[in-house]
Amino acid sequence: MTVVAVGPGDPHMLTMKGRHALEKADLVVGFKTVLNVVAEWTTGAEVRPMTYRDQEDVLEYAQGQVRQGKDCVVCCWGDLNVSARELLARVRRRAEQVQLIPGVSSIQFACARSGIALEDSLFITLHKRQETDSDVAEVVHYLNEGRRHIILLPRPFDLMPAQIASQVIAAGIAPSQPVTVFQRLTLEGEQRWNGTLQECAEITEEFSDLSIMVFFSPNQVLD
Repeated sequence: MTVVAVGPGDPHMLTMKGRHALEKADLVVGFKTVLNVVAEWTTGAEVRPMTYRDQEDVLEYAQGQVRQGKDCVVCCWGDLNVSARELLARVRRRAEQVQLIPGVSSIQFACARSGIALEDSLFITLHKRQETDSDVAEVVHYLNEGRRHIILLPRPFDLMPAQIASQVIAAGIAPSQPVTVFQRLTLEGEQRWNGTLQECAEITEEFSDLSIMVFFSPNQVLD
């Protein structure tokens, strides 16, 4: 099987290699929102949407098609080695060989939009963390260290920017710490919010589950 990541969501950010894999595939599977992004390159394939509830069944079907010699592509959002760990594990259980085709990274877009260099930054993802206390402790540690900018991927729904801001302030980080929140990078309705931790903590509106926070280090010069 081949796994193609479409990146943040703009179809123009799909790599040429990913597009070629989709165009020659016999079967393409993935969540419906992802398949919608790549629809113009899957017209020659059987397309099977999946949900969290039936993804095992859809991947079992894909495994059967591969055993018959069919070319199968699994599509996913984002960065293959950041948010797709569980999906990759499910695919690898069903295929002896798995080719990974990454898309353009949302992390790179966050750097480009905020004017920071990746080598001056630290990336932390909360997507698969289970203990909130350890999540916050890690963020607080590096904010106190202050050596690098922090690019933080919140955990949708239960640990989002306002909650994170409140918790790191409670852990002793200065409320005046500058922070930027990007929502829906590269997609229609993309938004950027700039302010302090205190201002972020006071936001009552819901953030998009496609959000990235950037905490700026006072010891790094912005581009």
